[in-house]
Amino acid sequence: MMRLLLLPLLLLLAFPAAADNLKVLTGGAFKPVLMDMLPDFEKQTGHKVTVANDTAGALTRRIMSGEAFDIVILPLANLDQLSAEGKVIDDSMTPFGKVGVGVAVALSAPPPNIGSTEGLRRTLLDARSVAYIDPATGGTSGIYVARLFQQLGIASQMQPKSVLVRDGLAGQAVARGQAEIALQQASELRLVPSVRFAGLLPEAVQNWTVYTGALSPAARGKDAALALMSALSDPGLEPMLKRRGLETP
Repeated sequence: MMRLLLLPLLLLLAFPAAADNLKVLTGGAFKPVLMDMLPDFEKQTGHKVTVANDTAGALTRRIMSGEAFDIVILPLANLDQLSAEGKVIDDSMTPFGKVGVGVAVALSAPPPNIGSTEGLRRTLLDARSVAYIDPATGGTSGIYVARLFQQLGIASQMQPKSVLVRDGLAGQAVARGQAEIALQQASELRLVPSVRFAGLLPEAVQNWTVYTGALSPAARGKDAALALMSALSDPGLEPMLKRRGLETP
């Protein structure tokens, strides 16, 4: 049984209030962990949680346009932007987990050489096609991959063989035979069981994203929202984070 109960949640259970309905907006890379822990949280507290996920850029735009929510989970840079506009409570920001960009290939493919920066560069150049999230959607990993190609000096070579994924998981393009390699955050690559997760990018060119939660100033049930944030920041979630391809922040 995962240890979700920190002191605020214990107090909530000892003195239960009316159950609340919470709306959580989350980036896709953190969604697997959120969905894993919610059934236990809902059972223990009686609260109900509705989850909506999108790219970090799209969620930021949705909130800027006035979408209602109770908690949002995004990279810190996006939350700083929302905080500057008064869309989240600045001192409520709490880091939940971090994730790096990884590589996936077909189950039948040999392990790619990604143990060094030069090995990764050669692997990308040798690949017939590479799938990643379309940077235009505002996806964190897609934006980074496009910059990585520039950093490695291979942007022009990668352009004609890039398979841009606008909705879904880059690993699915590999599973369908549309791409030889997929690059995306590890937690999302692991959601596609019909591909092989080959590992993370080399540390020298890795991009770690810390997913952080924040409360809306208009949160309908602040006590319930704070209880959920306490559960999500519980150190006891570390095994779940690792199983889903994330690490403690």
